[in-house]
Amino acid sequence: MPGGRGPDAEGTEDADRQGQGARERDMRNPEPREQDPREPEPREADLREADLREPDLREPDLPRTAKVRQKALRTGWTTGTCASAAARAAALLLATGEARRWVEVALPSGRRVTFAVERAVELRPGRTEAVVVKDAGDDPDVTHGSHLTATVSWRGRPGLELHGGVGVGVVTKPGLGLELGGPAINPVPRRMITQAVAEVVDLARRGLDVTISVPDGERRARRTTNARLGILGGISILGTTGIVRPFSTASWRASVEQAVSVAAAQGETAVVLCTGGRTERGARELLPGLPAVCFVEVGDFTGAALRRAVAQGVERVVFVGMVGKLTKLAAGVLMTHYTRSKVDPGVLAAITRAAGGSEDVAAEVAVANTGRHAYELWEAAGLLPAAGRELCGRVAEVLERFTDRRVAAEAAMVDFTGRVLVARSDGELLR
Repeated sequence: MPGGRGPDAEGTEDADRQGQGARERDMRNPEPREQDPREPEPREADLREADLREPDLREPDLPRTAKVRQKALRTGWTTGTCASAAARAAALLLATGEARRWVEVALPSGRRVTFAVERAVELRPGRTEAVVVKDAGDDPDVTHGSHLTATVSWRGRPGLELHGGVGVGVVTKPGLGLELGGPAINPVPRRMITQAVAEVVDLARRGLDVTISVPDGERRARRTTNARLGILGGISILGTTGIVRPFSTASWRASVEQAVSVAAAQGETAVVLCTGGRTERGARELLPGLPAVCFVEVGDFTGAALRRAVAQGVERVVFVGMVGKLTKLAAGVLMTHYTRSKVDPGVLAAITRAAGGSEDVAAEVAVANTGRHAYELWEAAGLLPAAGRELCGRVAEVLERFTDRRVAAEAAMVDFTGRVLVARSDGELLR
């Protein structure tokens, strides 16, 4: 039975969860019966589809590096933010001839932050380079301490041309929202780099080539999932807010639980669980009638939020997310940290069939590179609304099973901006 617990009870809870799964299976099949010889043998594929429709519920433990700590956790900076700071430092040296020890850049929120410049040098006339060292704060991060390096030079045409250098991965598979063959520099860091440089040089009149590199990026990338995703030769330059928050920690889990408790203490009977800042903004637009206290950024800790909702008497839960997190939940995984769970393409293929997709499309989805890749395949086949509804329905079912039906659950899938509703399950709130 879900309920509040202390941090030392994690092993006991895992055992309880396994026992609960066994009890549920026993309830579905209380007594084995003999096979009627007239009945056809169940196909392996049919059994697999049945398992995917009602998966075992799992809540993996936190990584060892994310246990309770005795002091407040520090936030850090994304590779995208550090790259933008390095690009600004190099552009300043190129434009003014002066090497700065500190530079200031803007985050997507508009907030401005200052970075120390590790090194800024002129490589030759018209070409400069600067380095900013990444501080990931207290989040476990293989890129912590890496040297984000920007090399900047004049070009003949106005505008900015962005390149990936040594240690920045190259995109070789679809499904990442990036150009195949191009550098693995995500859209938000691209905009941040452009803005940082444009504050120094008028890009409408002059042109710059900017190359981002990470000298030991290829070695660091071996400890990531980049190769499996088709990002080869280095790390990705990432970030949506510019800030690394320690989502994957016991302290963050505690803050999630506290947020649910605060909403309940104010008499709210519904909470909206969002995976991050973009989905929260989208959720607020979807549900403008709910007060701000009802919206909770759960990060990876959906299970913790649900247990606290049950303990506090919350009656309804809405989960708003993108296709990747939703797929993990549909597979029964309630703690979705990337080190403890992966998107299961088998679930996505089963959803494709349930949504009326052909076997050819289901076979493509079954080998999709990412959840986003499956989303794009659904969209191309005209299946996105139906597949999205099926996915959201499965998520809502998992959330209700996890709470022993003590909470009514709904789910919504938004697009990759977080602002557009793609699909939703049935329910009272998401009408």
